Amino acid sequence: MEKLVEIRQMIQRSPSARAPDRDAQRLLLYVFTTTRGGFTRLQMILHLSRVPMNTNQLAHAMNLDYKAAQHHLEVLEKNNLVTKMGDKYGALFYLSNYLEANILALDLVVSSLERQMSRKKVYL
Repeated sequence: MEKLVEIRQMIQRSPSARAPDRDAQRLLLYVFTTTRGGFTRLQMILHLSRVPMNTNQLAHAMNLDYKAAQHHLEVLEKNNLVTKMGDKYGALFYLSNYLEANILALDLVVSSLERQMSRKKVYL
């Protein structure tokens, strides 16, 4: 829950915030709420919003396996949410211009995750 609060604070601090379009909302909801690993990817976005990192630095900061971090970064890059600068091992990842322009759509994602986490699952 505390990570979601940090993400909300990151969204509020964003200087280039504008109303997100529907496509951006759908994409972010899909990447962060309907797929496995969505919360991990959201945490990666939080880390990268503070400082650009390479895969190894991000894996270490998040206590993840290198291959897992690499996979999640590939998904984020494929969906144009992060930008890779450099080659091979030392490549740094930044938030993409697309994500920065549609950062307010992350608020919708955080709200959706909060609803999912507050639901009580009962198995009979």
